[in-house]
Amino acid sequence: TRDTHETYYLETQEGKNLPVPHCIRGTAGWQIREELDALRKTEPIDKETFGSTDLAGELVALNEDEEIGSITLMGLCTDICVISNALLIKASLPEVQICVDATCCAGVTPESHENALKAMEACQIRIIR
Repeated sequence: TRDTHETYYLETQEGKNLPVPHCIRGTAGWQIREELDALRKTEPIDKETFGSTDLAGELVALNEDEEIGSITLMGLCTDICVISNALLIKASLPEVQICVDATCCAGVTPESHENALKAMEACQIRIIR
């Protein structure tokens, strides 16, 4: 997924609680890093919220066509977007193994990163360290 906000971000619920404009559509901070972008095989799912119900829905549809064995997540921020997506996917596909590669994630702080990993582990999400 790609965190995506509009120019009115500070007027949103998230913007009022996290008043740091980031990932504004069309800006350099919104773009996926070139070396990572070169590896992708599909268009990113733009998301305006911490977790993406669109992502969960697409994965459910893919699983109906062909059973998914496991899903590995990585990204920023472990304690906001990664945990939100991991839990949404786990709720949508409870029998699919959901993994998070902690070596490819970072949280707002090292402590909140570790707390998020522990919370996901408690929800039967496999943490790769």
